[in-house]
Amino acid sequence: MNNEKNFLESEETEIEDEAATDTAVTPIVYNITSYGADYDVRGLVERLNKDDIIIPSFQRAYVWKQADASSFIESLLLGLPVPGIFLATEKDANKLLVIDGQQRLRTLQFFYSGIFDPKPNEEKKKIFKLVAVQPQFEGQTYETLTAKDKRRLDNAIIHATIVKQEEPKDGDTSIYHIFYRLNARGMILKPQEIRRAAFHGPFLDKITELNSYSAWRDIFGKVSKRLKDEELILRFLALYFDAARYKKPMEEFLNNFASRNKKPSEEFLNDLEKIFTNTIDVADKALGAKAFRVVRAINAAVFDCVMVGLARRLKRGKITDLANLQASYRELMKNEEFLKATSKGTSDESTVALRIYRATKAFSQIK
Repeated sequence: MNNEKNFLESEETEIEDEAATDTAVTPIVYNITSYGADYDVRGLVERLNKDDIIIPSFQRAYVWKQADASSFIESLLLGLPVPGIFLATEKDANKLLVIDGQQRLRTLQFFYSGIFDPKPNEEKKKIFKLVAVQPQFEGQTYETLTAKDKRRLDNAIIHATIVKQEEPKDGDTSIYHIFYRLNARGMILKPQEIRRAAFHGPFLDKITELNSYSAWRDIFGKVSKRLKDEELILRFLALYFDAARYKKPMEEFLNNFASRNKKPSEEFLNDLEKIFTNTIDVADKALGAKAFRVVRAINAAVFDCVMVGLARRLKRGKITDLANLQASYRELMKNEEFLKATSKGTSDESTVALRIYRATKAFSQIK
């Protein structure tokens, strides 16, 4: 509820996810074509500026220091080889998605623009001058380079490997697995972080927008740095619209749903917004900040089935008897069969179907 202080707002919200131990394996054999392409640096920058090559709005943050970025530019100026980049073709868009190499590509954009790592609403911009490089390049910007050095940089070649999923034709889920294998070293990326890069578009943008909805923030608490709150919204919507297609593992089910809906209609986006906000409003009013918690942490399985059950009931009209809803929720949370179906290691098809059935039945007769 809006006037109820969330008891976890000062720290990262705990999530009990029964599907977290599922093995993230590629469930099918893909038919993927790949080819190499050599791009000159100026051509890459122009393609980036025109959005012909897309760096997803959420990928890993730009982490290079100015000295790191300067060293990369210096290598190109000296004619030294640099690591290649990895791109994927976007179906029907005739564009390329950056899977690996965003630090290098952003560095090129920054150097040609003259500003190092610009931030939104940043008043004082940092001029991109080369630092900690050979004396002839020290302190140089792109504009102050000699004509000869500009040509050398403009014409420097960066090799790209470009992949395209040929089969299955339903979606681009292979991009998720390629991205995981190329980027999940060092700081391990979480599934929703990879989805935001691999399946970027209006659908996941809408989920990011819904993540700031006040009733959801009342219940969930502090925004998750690793996007677990956004993943829960995706999980609810995927099971609400597509429970009949559910197959373990949950991770791949969510990948498929996100991939199929990368470019949804406005009608679908409006529908899912209404479904989520109406459902979470009722949960907030009736259950408050302790909703979906068996003990202390939010239980992802309780969240998804209770939300689906509520949404199915709301499809018939508003719920006015909140006291009855509260009582039905309490009874559901005492049901041993239901609790067993929402415990760890219970993401198989029959168990997910059972807990959704129980929650749907529990709320079906509420007025």
